[in-house]
Amino acid sequence: MHSSTSHQNPASQPGEDCQTWLDLPETPAKPKDKVHLPMAPGAGQPAEPTDRFAVLESVRSDFPVLGQAVNGNPLIYFDNAATTQKPFSVIRAIERYYSKDNANVHRGIHELSNRASAAYEAARARAAQFLNARSPSEIVFTRSTTEAINLVAQSWGMANIGAGDAILLTEMEHHSNIVPWQLLAKRVGARLVYLPVTGMNGLLDLSQLDDLLVPPVKLFAFTHVSNTLGTINPVADLCARAGKRGITTLVDAAQSAGHMPVDVREIGCDFLACSGHKLCGPTGTGLLYGRQELLETMPPWQAGGDMISSVDFFESSWNVVPHKFEAGTPHIAGAIGLHAAFDYLDRVDRTLIFEHDRFLGELAYERLSGISGIKIIGPPKGRAGLVSFLFDDVHAHDLVTIMDRFGVALRGGHHCNQPLMRKLGLISTVRASFYFYNTAAEVERFIDCLKESLKFLSGA
Repeated sequence: MHSSTSHQNPASQPGEDCQTWLDLPETPAKPKDKVHLPMAPGAGQPAEPTDRFAVLESVRSDFPVLGQAVNGNPLIYFDNAATTQKPFSVIRAIERYYSKDNANVHRGIHELSNRASAAYEAARARAAQFLNARSPSEIVFTRSTTEAINLVAQSWGMANIGAGDAILLTEMEHHSNIVPWQLLAKRVGARLVYLPVTGMNGLLDLSQLDDLLVPPVKLFAFTHVSNTLGTINPVADLCARAGKRGITTLVDAAQSAGHMPVDVREIGCDFLACSGHKLCGPTGTGLLYGRQELLETMPPWQAGGDMISSVDFFESSWNVVPHKFEAGTPHIAGAIGLHAAFDYLDRVDRTLIFEHDRFLGELAYERLSGISGIKIIGPPKGRAGLVSFLFDDVHAHDLVTIMDRFGVALRGGHHCNQPLMRKLGLISTVRASFYFYNTAAEVERFIDCLKESLKFLSGA
């Protein structure tokens, strides 16, 4: 624990505004499913961003976590890049499965197994629709973005990348899109190449891309939205430039799939990975999209039940895609909860979510910029709904600890971006990340409480 723990509890003497800025309920809201949809185009849409997003205020009561007080203050949950909160509809879908339909899938002919199998495969079809894949066969259920990338590295990578080949990444990648490729490269004798980040503004140096997209590069893997910088990368252009040179592409959509419309056909990627828990779904769920012709050629990654067609004492044959990549009993309840999350997000409207999150990101950047001594990383405009910042004389963990006493949930650390942090000469940052159930008023209260926290840490 850092030095802040030796000070008095800041929650005992917060600024008055930090106690009363928001009038939020202190008890969980009652369950409800209703989502108020935005007005149709041309139906008198207000011009002001806060008015345009007012329709989203009603969704807060769909999330039971948000109705509580933390350390005597209304909870402000700004840690959405780590995981998002779950609406009642997702929670109830999981409860319904365990209460009514719990059975293993693909392995029985009794009624409960039939129901469970139908629900599990319906979730796959819904995932394909959510990402606009050509077929449910292009969707593999995984535990996370991390597992999806590892699957590609160990299956496609082992079959297609060899000694002397290269894997192109970017300097802003999450560890989940670096370490699997490091392991593969060491195993087969390949090497890693990196597209640079230009500096604290957090943009890719695209002027170097064409010079890097050359043999022996076999794969270009990159993030859609940086979880530290807030940078939104031009993924369709990146995929097109790689595709013209016959280079396979993988998009890490962990920070984008729940925050904007993601269309794998429009993007033109070969693979795309995302996590369920970052789009209102359950933890332990994720998706791998892969073009079917690629999945057909890939060997299994893990072996066991359900991924086989036939097993003999000395030889086995594999199930069809995507089942040959899903060994053992899957996370059935997780897939069903994920289906409910897809339905919920589409009722809210992913385009509206994207505009709202971007508005909060830029609002937070503007308000933070007025605080003396602050350093903010990432682009000032066109950013996603998150902002990372630091102060030279305050450790990120100390600041996050004090802000928690005001009921503000932030994240402090390297955010699984250690190579990027070292390039920028940083150790850690404080990150505030937003979602559609957050509000502009919460951003203002966050700024007010941040100022109070800085005063406390400085001894003023």
